[in-house]
Amino acid sequence: MNDILRLIQEILVALFLLGGMFFYFVGVVGLIRMPDVFCRMHATTKCDTMGAGLIFTGLIIWQGMTFVSVNILLVLIFIWLTNPTAAHYIAKSEYVSLKLNLKVKEEEI
Repeated sequence: MNDILRLIQEILVALFLLGGMFFYFVGVVGLIRMPDVFCRMHATTKCDTMGAGLIFTGLIIWQGMTFVSVNILLVLIFIWLTNPTAAHYIAKSEYVSLKLNLKVKEEEI
């Protein structure tokens, strides 16, 4: 019975890790292929958050209920809170930058 549970645990961990790697790969492809900053940022932040969530969940399952799992969970929560916030401020700064560049170009005409 213990061997079956260990096998199920290893399969779940492998699925979570592979899923996280897939999302990271999709994010990198989106970073390379997308045309502007907003599209690139959208592709990378969404995939980065989901990829980190899946990989860290797989690591928590692999570790079991230990102090290390609690630390991994805290890091995961930190990433879930900071990644969308950072993406928002990057988008806002790019938007303001583009808006200022358009005003300068209009004044030159």
